[in-house]
Amino acid sequence: MTEYQTPKDRAYTDILIKSAPKEAAAFLNLKHTAERKDGVIPIKYRELMSVAVALTTQCTYCIEAHINNAVQAGASREEIAETVFIAAALRAGGAVGTGLMAMRLFEEASTPTV
Repeated sequence: MTEYQTPKDRAYTDILIKSAPKEAAAFLNLKHTAERKDGVIPIKYRELMSVAVALTTQCTYCIEAHINNAVQAGASREEIAETVFIAAALRAGGAVGTGLMAMRLFEEASTPTV
């Protein structure tokens, strides 16, 4: 294999959707719901949240799509930059939070049972 994820993969969109139509419909409905313009949360903030999630899940297609949507919704370079660092801080915070669980699990695993 010469490359992993590439924009050329988008050519397989129809094949993926047609191969699992019910699941695809459910996913696309959920995606549409998240991206709707008539929600209480303004679209720019929905898109900035979507950018943050896409950054933490590292979905390159999602990052591209939601950056484009955020720009169209009026997001500035500075808002995107702050979103990047907020997502990074929360991702790191998640590692610390699960690190606490890891410490407890270590204690449980290393404590002799009677």
